[in-house]
Amino acid sequence: MSRDIKIGLIGAGNIGSVHLDVFQHVDGASIAAITDAYLPLAEQRGAEYQLRVHQSVEGLLNDESLDAVIIGVPNKFHAPLAVQALQAGKHVLLEKPMGLNAEAAKEIVRAERTSGKVLMIAHQMRWQSNSIEVKKQIEKGALGHIYSAKTGWFRRKGIPGWGTWFTQKNESGGGPLIDIGVHMLDLALYLMGNPKPVSVFGSTYAEFGPKKKGIGTWGTPNWDGIFDVEDLATALIKMEDGSSLTLDVSWAVHMDTSNEPFVHLMGSEGGASIQGNSAKLLTELYDRAVDIPVAEPKDDEGERVRLSRHFVECVRNGTPPITSAMTGLANNLVLDAIFESSETGLEVVLDWEL
Repeated sequence: MSRDIKIGLIGAGNIGSVHLDVFQHVDGASIAAITDAYLPLAEQRGAEYQLRVHQSVEGLLNDESLDAVIIGVPNKFHAPLAVQALQAGKHVLLEKPMGLNAEAAKEIVRAERTSGKVLMIAHQMRWQSNSIEVKKQIEKGALGHIYSAKTGWFRRKGIPGWGTWFTQKNESGGGPLIDIGVHMLDLALYLMGNPKPVSVFGSTYAEFGPKKKGIGTWGTPNWDGIFDVEDLATALIKMEDGSSLTLDVSWAVHMDTSNEPFVHLMGSEGGASIQGNSAKLLTELYDRAVDIPVAEPKDDEGERVRLSRHFVECVRNGTPPITSAMTGLANNLVLDAIFESSETGLEVVLDWEL
């Protein structure tokens, strides 16, 4: 494909605005059309960015001038819209989580395989400069065999949009586990070399949300709404190759925390630690523990620009993205298993059957 790639945006809300801004900095592609369930917002974005405004998703997907779509809507609509877009012959950049649950994710995988189109999940944390530099060192063998890892994100007071779709299980699929936990799970598995998760033991808790405590600044609360998700989750994930990963996330917790995401990788030859925007490599030289800071770029174009450029390259070249449909399915399988394990008190074996 030699010409510029034309993209349609489904969802004119906060994350849609991010995509509109980012694609101003991506060569070879542009967002040309938009739609939203709340049409006035789509019309507002259309006027701001000179876009065609479609009255419906069907209208946008029937627009033959569009090669791809970006889906940035509430979680429960991810799978239906992704499947619909793939069946319409469009490449898809899908916001996380891939699906509301594992079955929804499997529907997307089946549609992607039938369509022959590119389906990429927008996990921007893989594209942060510190993650990229750590991954380079892993691929050079600096860590050796990564046999265990710890990852998570403790927010002390950060429940978003209390009472809105964020805090309703049937709308979001879960609380911090599916909101920020999926980011950390995805990044950790990627840095570990994408081992196949096979079993999970986990627990979830809701100690703040039901009391309308731990409220953050994201979103506008609806105090007449519903909170039926967790506000903290913890899990041990075992892999087919014998490695293990622990995951801990919260929207609200009484804990001394930096409120920053973290990944700690433990390898046979060295380790790595990512905390917020910084990272370091850890090893032993001359019988001494040695920490090596990972350099931060001075003029970083940003993870969202790199993510979007990768999507464009995959569409142009017909190559699979690093955040593929199967990595999205792995995340959803683990998340489902954590919820199930919390309910049953038992270890859950993942079902990979499509």
